[in-house]
Amino acid sequence: MILFVDSTVREDSRTRRLAERLVSRLADNDVRVLRLEDEHLRPFDARTLDRRTRAIEAGRWNSPLLAKAAEFASVDQIVVAAPFWDLSFPALLKTYIEWISVIGVVFRYSDDGRPIGLCRARRLFYVSTSGGPAETDPFGFGYVEALAKSFWGIPDVRRIAATGLDIVGADVEAILRSAETEIDKVRP
Repeated sequence: MILFVDSTVREDSRTRRLAERLVSRLADNDVRVLRLEDEHLRPFDARTLDRRTRAIEAGRWNSPLLAKAAEFASVDQIVVAAPFWDLSFPALLKTYIEWISVIGVVFRYSDDGRPIGLCRARRLFYVSTSGGPAETDPFGFGYVEALAKSFWGIPDVRRIAATGLDIVGADVEAILRSAETEIDKVRP
């Protein structure tokens, strides 16, 4: 199964356009589309965090507070659509990351304190677009890549990006077609 985590909010999102092309390229099996805008996830407050901690400690793995993490840990591949906003990604994605970062589901710690990933996925694709130049993206992609490799146990993390889309004189369609050509080379 492929999990498509869509953190875009615009109906005509260029990021979603690229991510949907990638998902259709990979989709030789089931796809679960998780449109974060429709999930109505809230950042954790003290009460919710306490309830989640109690569910983990009691081993209530079927708790709704752990469902997003269980789903994330169980899929074969992950595609994240994340436009480059304010030097990072949408807050919706950060909130989702809070919901899935569950010890005992997505990762655990070794006896010497090292994180060990528990995710089934072997590949995560991070699809992004930006209006300006964002060839390097340490606070968006870099953050997700570090989590995927260090905590979630996903060894193959790739970024597909179209940048400079809003620069005066940019050939937007040519830039997007270049990213689509890159997508078309991805093996399912």
